Amino acid sequence: MPDNSFTAFVLDQLSALPEVRAKAMFGAHGLYQADRFFGIVDEGRLFFKVNEKSKAAYVERDMGPFTYEARGKTLAMGYYEVPLDIMEKPADLVEWARQAIQVAATAARKPVKKAK
Repeated sequence: MPDNSFTAFVLDQLSALPEVRAKAMFGAHGLYQADRFFGIVDEGRLFFKVNEKSKAAYVERDMGPFTYEARGKTLAMGYYEVPLDIMEKPADLVEWARQAIQVAATAARKPVKKAK
């Protein structure tokens, strides 16, 4: 059973945001603001959803993507690890989270392509 103290810490740091919650998923936790999935807490690390524009701030700080193993391959998702100095400052973390929430909102509005 994973230690939930880090997840509780993250939720406390994000308490200025309305309707933020964590939901258990595959041994980790997904972070939601209302119905927007914007973050992942896994093994004491926090990842926020990025797009091509927002990803630059993470890459500049040498932060990498959330990865997982499937069928013998390492796969990456559109979530990047949040730097420790950002996590330690609630106001900064809330700003980064707001950006991730906006990315999630924009991604959710993209039309789904139908298979032929």
